[in-house]
Amino acid sequence: MKKLLALLGCSLFTTATFAQTTPPPATPQYRPAYHFTPAAHWMNDPNGMVYYQGTYHLFFQYYPGGMTWGPMHWGHATSPDMLSWKEQPVALAPDSLGYIFSGSAVVDKNNTAGFGKDALVAIFTHHDPKGEKAGTNTFQNQSLAYSLDAGKTWMKYDRNPVLKNPGIKDFRDPKVSWNEATRKWVMTLATLDRITFYSSPNLKDWTKESEFGQKLGAHGGVWECPDLFPLTLNGKTHWVLLVNLNPGGPNGGSATQYFVGQFDGHTFTPLNEKTKWADYGPDEYAGVTWANTGNRRLFLGWMSNWEYANQVPTSPWRSAMTIPRELGLRQEGGELYLTSQPAAELETLATKATTLQNVAVKTPVDLTTRLKATGDRHKLTLKTAQLSSFELVLGNAAGEELVLGYDQAAKQYFIDRSKAGQVGFSPKFAGRATAPRLSAAAGTELTLYLDAASVELFADQGLTAMTEIFFATKPLTTIKLRATRGITFQTISNTPLAPKAMGKPTVVGQR
Repeated sequence: MKKLLALLGCSLFTTATFAQTTPPPATPQYRPAYHFTPAAHWMNDPNGMVYYQGTYHLFFQYYPGGMTWGPMHWGHATSPDMLSWKEQPVALAPDSLGYIFSGSAVVDKNNTAGFGKDALVAIFTHHDPKGEKAGTNTFQNQSLAYSLDAGKTWMKYDRNPVLKNPGIKDFRDPKVSWNEATRKWVMTLATLDRITFYSSPNLKDWTKESEFGQKLGAHGGVWECPDLFPLTLNGKTHWVLLVNLNPGGPNGGSATQYFVGQFDGHTFTPLNEKTKWADYGPDEYAGVTWANTGNRRLFLGWMSNWEYANQVPTSPWRSAMTIPRELGLRQEGGELYLTSQPAAELETLATKATTLQNVAVKTPVDLTTRLKATGDRHKLTLKTAQLSSFELVLGNAAGEELVLGYDQAAKQYFIDRSKAGQVGFSPKFAGRATAPRLSAAAGTELTLYLDAASVELFADQGLTAMTEIFFATKPLTTIKLRATRGITFQTISNTPLAPKAMGKPTVVGQR
């Protein structure tokens, strides 16, 4: 989500405030191959994600005037598979009502809003910088825009805003979906330290339904970017409420928490009060799901953290999105947990895998040659029937190391980027992130997706996910294993990934 301007050190809301210095030298070595990045400039939250007529639409918080946070626009990109992206012209730009903050988009199949059958309708927060500067509590309001040409062009509703602020300083990030039981649209809105639900028959006239969460979950920072959706497990439907939080994540700064419960179209009732996290790594935030994807629930997050997002050493762009993930539910130890697994589309990137059988690790072993590891864009999969402590070390000729693994005594997975390249740009960047192991199974399968400057870890069939960025001075192309007490992997596979379009994103026609 947006970082409050006070936290960014911004106090004036003029063009001069956001004047940019000459960008630093380009860093193509950090440009991911199969994660979305803008060709240039600042990006944060994914917005308005919707699948329409065979195309995935990704909108995103974007500042086309520089490489750090500035007056927010909705950038736009399209893809047939969530992997190969074309960056489109800016969809929504600031206007007299303010900046264009986060929100969602829906397909209005029944023309409830009157804009046209099957219109794409975006619901977003107008953020008025003048009102914020004046010290009011009503500077964030919810507005509409619509497209009648499959998202190519957008018109803002001439009676915006459609939901005015009742006096809540942080009143933003509407996630809207159709509720079949009540035959109404439901808006899940972040309102300071809780979620407020609204309903509407037509996307224009909104009625407050209920509030949730003032005293539940993690509250180390403001609640942002919520999402609400059903998932089915063993024939029973449960509802999942995602709530992004900044700061207060399990490894510092930004993170995505969630609740599992029931929603009757009016009120969300959680199964219990336990705090759970969709991703334990420090670099997944503002994660929400695509609309209009049928039975699939597909998730995408911003791959950064507000503690250092404005300082990461990339140019001429800043930040990327995570890989797309498919969400599900799993019962473990009497608890219902959200599972997160790489979307099946990622398999289309795979080239020929190299697989080793029955790898026993008692002393440090270098597998680089045996796994034919030569690049830094690949998938690693490790399977063991008996999980115990180990370290997977990804290194380079400069002696830099990204260390991942499992600590049996602490029952934790971990990623340590302390020695994985550039860390001096922020005192909060270097460190070791941990995630509790939720599975009680003896063995596990660990899947890692690496893409130049990021790693995404999925363990125990998606019960644990961790996302982390890093900035090695040379590609991490060596693979070593360490295990002080010994461990045997039934298989270890290395699969190079070859996206259809490598390098700099495609940008089509400007307006």
